[in-house]
Amino acid sequence: MGRRSKEYRIVENVTIENFAAEGKSVARIDDIVVFVPFVVPGDVVDLKILKKKHNYAEAVAVAFRKLSDVRAVPFCTHFGVCGGCKWQNLPYEEQLRYKQRQVADSLARIGKVELPEISPIAGSSKTVCYRNKLEYSFSNMRWLTIDEMTALDRPDVTEDERKQPGLGFHIPGAFDKVLHIDKCWLQDDVSNRIRNSVFSYAVSHGLKFINLRTLEGVLRDMMVRVATTGQIMVLIQARIACQADMEGFMGLMQYVSDSFPEITSLLYVINNKGNDTFGDLDVHLFRGEECIYETMEDLRFKIGPKSFFQTNTEQACRLYNIVLGLAAPEKGSVIYDLYTGTGTIALFVARKAKKVVGIEYVPEAIEDARENALLNGIGNTEFFAGDMKEVLSQEFVREHGVPDVVITDPPRTGMHKDVVDVILKTSPERIVYVSCNPATQARDLAMLDVLYKVEVVQPVDMFPHTQHVENVVLLVRRTD
Repeated sequence: MGRRSKEYRIVENVTIENFAAEGKSVARIDDIVVFVPFVVPGDVVDLKILKKKHNYAEAVAVAFRKLSDVRAVPFCTHFGVCGGCKWQNLPYEEQLRYKQRQVADSLARIGKVELPEISPIAGSSKTVCYRNKLEYSFSNMRWLTIDEMTALDRPDVTEDERKQPGLGFHIPGAFDKVLHIDKCWLQDDVSNRIRNSVFSYAVSHGLKFINLRTLEGVLRDMMVRVATTGQIMVLIQARIACQADMEGFMGLMQYVSDSFPEITSLLYVINNKGNDTFGDLDVHLFRGEECIYETMEDLRFKIGPKSFFQTNTEQACRLYNIVLGLAAPEKGSVIYDLYTGTGTIALFVARKAKKVVGIEYVPEAIEDARENALLNGIGNTEFFAGDMKEVLSQEFVREHGVPDVVITDPPRTGMHKDVVDVILKTSPERIVYVSCNPATQARDLAMLDVLYKVEVVQPVDMFPHTQHVENVVLLVRRTD
């Protein structure tokens, strides 16, 4: 146990014991669990207590007394401030080990079902530049680091000089605070060059960055998508209040078009709403095509500005092949793909099945799924849009056929109980459950346990240097 100062705000010589939720690590002080970011198990640190509740506390490390033997040097200059890639200070092999443990602990502690030996986690061949999509936010007053505040803490620096614009990522838990990013390692470097050029042009030409509290300003958000085909999509959102705003914004769009001929889809959105979502807004084409295309093996997928697509293309292909192998479709198989998104998994398995029925809440995603089926000449798929618990009913099953296999890939909240009930009543031979949240997956496995046995557990790492882990479970209908 650490030695406390009189104010109980600094606790010295605390050993970090393990990893916990949200990428934080955990220590114990007087039998109270303390959550600490940006440290690794084995570090001995002095902690500053930021928040204390009845049975837990939150703290930050203010000094390192001893560094863990299991530690890596972070490669990003924004580590520790930016909310992403929280595990850069941990070797990748150790990241995989903790993710494997996270899956095992969640399934055993929450699911409490009989489990087979968990397969070794499928690691990512790329641990940097693996994302195909990033979104950056503009801000008229960026978040300043401690070093930046120290440099500006001089009598000759005016208040206006301290209010600097930024283009980057939101600080965790703060909608109005944006950290300016010089270099991000998550995407191909073309993304850095485009972002930095947009920022420089906007500053030099006096374009107004958005005030995230009052929503005054012009420039709001920028999305960059890259594909393994070499195609690049850039979409910039702007708030336009007058003709001068539009003229200045069009000048920026023309600059981007002239400076980056490699962009194949240059788009913009006029967004005068209170948030940056643009699903209900028109997307305007400035130059190039309205979409880009991605390939996985012999399949081709159209990706529009509003399309959902797994952000780690190479690992997504690996994940889908795992799902295909566990689903084991046959020529006469009827397969349901729940939460199908743009139909990527459905199209992977449709080539070996009689029919695949996909269901998804987002109508635009279903439109993409149907278009991708046509694009690949796959005619044995049917896609339906609507709330899963309302669409998937006994009447729906009678109309479209009893499934031999159900593939389900729900959001982090897992499946609604009504959906689980229909699956149980339908009683397919196999269920392949893909999850980005092993905790809610474990809860659902407990509900399915009455008729199904877990045969295979296969974790997959889609997001290196983060705490997130994907997990695939094969359930087979009990015969006893």
